[in-house]
Amino acid sequence: MKIKKNMILVVGTLPSSLINFRAHLLEEIKRKGCSIIAMASKADAEEVRQIENVVDFYVDYDVERSGLNPLSDLKTLLSFIFQFRSFKPDIVLAYTIKPIVWGGIATRFARITSFYALITGLGYAFQKGGFAKNTLNRLVKLLYYIALKESKGVIFQNRDNMRVFINEGIVPQEKCFLVNGSGVDLSHYQVSPLEPKPHFLLIARLLGDKGIREYAKAAEIVKQQYPKAVFELVGPEDPSPDGIKLEEVNEWVSSGAIEYSGATTDVRPFIENCSIYVLPSYHEGMPRTVLEAMATGRPILTTDVPGCRETVVNGENGWLVEKANVEQLAERMIWFIENQEQWSVMGNKSHSMANEKFDVHKVNADILKIMELSDEKTV
Repeated sequence: MKIKKNMILVVGTLPSSLINFRAHLLEEIKRKGCSIIAMASKADAEEVRQIENVVDFYVDYDVERSGLNPLSDLKTLLSFIFQFRSFKPDIVLAYTIKPIVWGGIATRFARITSFYALITGLGYAFQKGGFAKNTLNRLVKLLYYIALKESKGVIFQNRDNMRVFINEGIVPQEKCFLVNGSGVDLSHYQVSPLEPKPHFLLIARLLGDKGIREYAKAAEIVKQQYPKAVFELVGPEDPSPDGIKLEEVNEWVSSGAIEYSGATTDVRPFIENCSIYVLPSYHEGMPRTVLEAMATGRPILTTDVPGCRETVVNGENGWLVEKANVEQLAERMIWFIENQEQWSVMGNKSHSMANEKFDVHKVNADILKIMELSDEKTV
């Protein structure tokens, strides 16, 4: 492998996220004359091929994406230390919890001084609950503190998440930076005509904190009044403790509440086939599927929570509802059904907002400034 002036090592968890969410960023870094090594877990042959089309070298590593398993996590940490010492990168950029925690700690052992973390959301471990969940919450905060202690910068996708890290003493304010999510490639999404019948769509991994159960319950309420309304769900199963089993999803399908279309590698046909995009999530960094729906010119119905609230100007491109409030969600669904003349107005506003705030090239330019890979100074 030919080494260029700067070597950047980017660590994620899912190979698909490197391809779908970070490819443009990797390309921008490469255009700066840097070598790029990418790390993810359990990539298949086709994913390796796609990643290696963008980077100089790909490394697969083992990680348990959810939960805390001391032996498995130690194995991940040791793998990072070995790889970091072998490659001696100038900069390490990590995103999602395990790469940030164990990658941040590994940089200390490997004597790498330029570590950046991209916080894409607080996740299940930051949600309050019973004793076990609160204990996990405290442990995760401690691990973040240790991992980020020597970091050069911590990049957040929304202001609320950044305030949590500052207020909890996890990272000082002077190390914190804010960007508009992961951005969306506007050239990849075309504004398409709205489906004339009420067709609601939710795309998400099958997790409770994505608000999927509330979506199904609201659909049941709405269908009592408007039985022809369609409520579609797209997304794969997830192994985390918060995962929703397919058996539960099939019960909603059998009752007639929702239509389940399984997982997909291309969300565009589904978004183009809907009239309103819904994400009743409990928390997000910045919801990628909402940005994709905005780029396609769809009205948005989502929750007034960190990450989601940044995507909607209430009453202009959609509506915000209270988290876990089935009645509010159903009421706004009915509002959309009864105010069809507003769909295109709100959809056009969504597209304008996507152009102004969430263009992936603008977001990546900000990240490059933060990582000091740009000639422009960071503000």
